[in-house]
Amino acid sequence: MRKLLIVDDEKNIRLGLKMMIEREYPDTYTIVTATHGEEALAVYRNEGADIVITDIRMPVMDGILFIEKLSDIASAEEHQPKPNIIILSGYEDFEYARAAIKYQVQEYLLKPIRRDELFVALQKCEEELNKRLKLAEKIAGAESYRLKLQSSRLQELLLQNELDEQERRELEREISFENYAVPFTVAVAAYKYEDGREIKRGELMALAEQLLQCGEGLVLNATFPDREGRVVLIGSSSDNFAELARTAESKGLNGMLFGVSEEGERLDDIQICYSQALQALQYSFIYPQVQLINYRDVQGQRLVYAVPEEDIRKLGNILGTNREKEISPLLHAIFHSDQLAELDIQYIERISQRVNEQVLDEVFRVYGEASVEVLKLYRKVGTMSGFRHFHDYFRSLEQLLFSLHEYIKGIRSAHTEHGDMKEAVAYIENNYHRSLNMAIVSNHVSLNYSYFSEAFKAYTGESFVVYLKKVRIRKAKQLLHDQTLRLADIGMAVGFENTKQFSRVFKELEGISPFEYRTKLLASPNQPHSHA
Repeated sequence: MRKLLIVDDEKNIRLGLKMMIEREYPDTYTIVTATHGEEALAVYRNEGADIVITDIRMPVMDGILFIEKLSDIASAEEHQPKPNIIILSGYEDFEYARAAIKYQVQEYLLKPIRRDELFVALQKCEEELNKRLKLAEKIAGAESYRLKLQSSRLQELLLQNELDEQERRELEREISFENYAVPFTVAVAAYKYEDGREIKRGELMALAEQLLQCGEGLVLNATFPDREGRVVLIGSSSDNFAELARTAESKGLNGMLFGVSEEGERLDDIQICYSQALQALQYSFIYPQVQLINYRDVQGQRLVYAVPEEDIRKLGNILGTNREKEISPLLHAIFHSDQLAELDIQYIERISQRVNEQVLDEVFRVYGEASVEVLKLYRKVGTMSGFRHFHDYFRSLEQLLFSLHEYIKGIRSAHTEHGDMKEAVAYIENNYHRSLNMAIVSNHVSLNYSYFSEAFKAYTGESFVVYLKKVRIRKAKQLLHDQTLRLADIGMAVGFENTKQFSRVFKELEGISPFEYRTKLLASPNQPHSHA
């Protein structure tokens, strides 16, 4: 059974999630709960977890720090894989959610939690865990071996500019260069899943060694990881490396990618060949059906255009207008995607960077980042390295642009619909004593959740959460004049779940507790005293 850890300081949410998951997935998960990050970290250290569902805002240790600690544990202990993480985010917590991007959070779920969204997120986690398991099984079958050459010295060689004669002789001796088969070829191998994620360093090395055991005819001088975690192989001809790529394909390892250099003979050629292999590997991004790229096939004159600044500005200006049909053709024209096979990879990288800076960043600067779905897409499209192939990147970028288009349109429309905002405010005034949240009120006025948030803040000058708190406290202050009412009853009457929450919010807004406020009223000469 999978181990699932639920972390939330609200008991009802913890138990509610546990019950929903157990009903939908009987005999699938062993579920444990914790009330804050520090407690959850202790549970994880003792028992581990495959999936973690955590709130962001919690006492003692919040969700972001907890995720950071989990990441540190995974980095320090490679035998303990990092769990899949699902974040629970209140609407006001998006800035906190952004901070979790670098920790590779699997999913964001917006409170109140919807059953269908929770189950979709869990299904994605299951698929990810199954992928890991299958890959781990393949790697476990490989016999581990290490070449006796000192990989650290070879790593240093790749980074050195020049060697004097004494350094050259010393390095040749340390790596037994006189025993190298020459001429040699350098290959650089990487592994990317379909969703663009890269395999762990140790797993990639083990996978490469497994493939090498199956290869025939490949005379290998050295195998070692470079500083970025890719595997460097110094061996015989490129034809033998092509056979290695075919072996990977036959084993279903389509994410294994190779860049192969031209031939070299001298020690200094290792660095030159490594650079060539890296350049070749980059081009696997634009050739989706090819697992091995030779440097000789991509060198020479490739197409490079000036960055089309005017078209990129036009792309940003189109968003939110009635010209959405122009988005896809313009994006294709900006990237010259019809000439993809002939393009210089650096041109594509420059275009991606300019679209990020001039279109995406500008949209978020002007309109904010209120949509969780848009934030997820933005996180993914922010760098091309998050994709295995250009077409995957392009489709995601295109989808993000259309999402932003609808998002901006909705915001502009919502800002003009003050009638809906008046209705929303009236609904709050009439129902503040009920269990209210932004989803309920936005549904009442039939506006998209994200659009409603922007329009409500523009209309009232405050976020929904703050506005609702102020309404409830205003009503509570009126009731506090009645000395016959208990504080607990007043808190419940204005919509708070318990006295502790009522007191906390009251003091947050008024600077004093409800009891102190009532005491102050009693001391006022204009306040009529009543007796129970």
